[in-house]
Amino acid sequence: MKTKRQNKQNNINIITLGCSKNLVDSEVLMNQLQANGLSVTHENSRSNAGVVIVNTCGFIETAKQESIDTILQYAGAKAAGKIDKLYVTGCLSQRYKTELEQEIPEVDAYFGTLDLPFLLEELGADYKHDLIGERNLLTTPPHYAYLKISEGCNRTCSFCAIPLMRGKHVSKSIEQIVAEAKNLVRNGVKEVMLIAQELTYYGLDIYKKRELPELLRHLAGVDGLEWIRMHYAYPYKFPMEVLDVVNEYPNICNYLDMPLQHISDPVLKNMRRLITKDETYQLIDAIRQKSPGIALRTTMLVGFPGETDEDVEELAQFIRQARFERLGIFQYSHEEGTTAYQLEDNVPEEVKAERAAYLMNIQQEISAELNQLKIGNTYKVLFDRKEGGHFIGRTEYDSPEVDNEVLVDARSNKNFVRLGDFAPVRITDATEFDLYGELVRP
Repeated sequence: MKTKRQNKQNNINIITLGCSKNLVDSEVLMNQLQANGLSVTHENSRSNAGVVIVNTCGFIETAKQESIDTILQYAGAKAAGKIDKLYVTGCLSQRYKTELEQEIPEVDAYFGTLDLPFLLEELGADYKHDLIGERNLLTTPPHYAYLKISEGCNRTCSFCAIPLMRGKHVSKSIEQIVAEAKNLVRNGVKEVMLIAQELTYYGLDIYKKRELPELLRHLAGVDGLEWIRMHYAYPYKFPMEVLDVVNEYPNICNYLDMPLQHISDPVLKNMRRLITKDETYQLIDAIRQKSPGIALRTTMLVGFPGETDEDVEELAQFIRQARFERLGIFQYSHEEGTTAYQLEDNVPEEVKAERAAYLMNIQQEISAELNQLKIGNTYKVLFDRKEGGHFIGRTEYDSPEVDNEVLVDARSNKNFVRLGDFAPVRITDATEFDLYGELVRP
């Protein structure tokens, strides 16, 4: 029985909550465990794992609650004898370790965002320094991956708890990032999404200047890397040279994710965003002029303390004028430890929800209009999966899970594609958030 129990504890199932940066952390952990001879799966509901590791998110209230519910779920499984050990890591654990240890003592140990070596030690595994940057096990489909270029954030946004959980900004070297990209390509990856807490700050700590453009040039030269996509660019002091590089290299997607959060000057000031309404309008105009075909994705935050109906109308007008290709809305979460926590959370939850719905209705109309303009055009599409009667893929203007998708009828032999491959698709119909098309054969 002892041997059987030990073997079961060699089987580890990792559960990841939160953002793509957490997914990368889980992938790093998975590869370290595998290199130590342990069997590891990711979010496998049928796993017979003796050990479960929950990688948590602690960004906003809804994410924190999801993390707590998941921990409690597996704590119950442990009490029922279905698993032997339960560990918790990630942002929630970093931020609330002491409280969690008191409130959910069934967890065997809690680890923070920088505690990977200690977690491995707890599992009887060695931290293998030679594996840094290598990710042979992915949580994504094998043809795309997230590539984290830095950790932490030096920004002082008053609503954001990320610096509390991830610390100060630390860039990876260009050489390390390129080596990681080459390794991913060797394992079948064709598209990478560059992610960081703040993409455009890249290089300031180690090179003493913003080096995102230079990093992009190096990545564009990686053989076999067909799409490079940028996420989470900060608007203040955005390095416009980035767009020159996008225009120069065909394998850098004409796509930019730049969370703007708001447009009202009083709200931006209280958010400590370091940019004004006029400067934001000028920035969007400059980006459109320099890269007319770029797809701009942004996110807005509604319900910030003190936000008025007039502030929301300013934001609505901005959305109508900027006509973002992609837009998401978050509702403000009052997070202890942030500067904004000192303010009164005086916008009722139902008002936050109403404002979010109002703005999303505006964006829905814009998205429908922009998608209608695509009918009749042909795009290079990367196919991610088959679902129901359709092959589902994306254009260079769309990131996985958050943006539009292209649906191609899978019931017709002429439309057969291989998942993970590119194919030209002519758009035949469009809705607010989806495109429909047919393959273009040579």
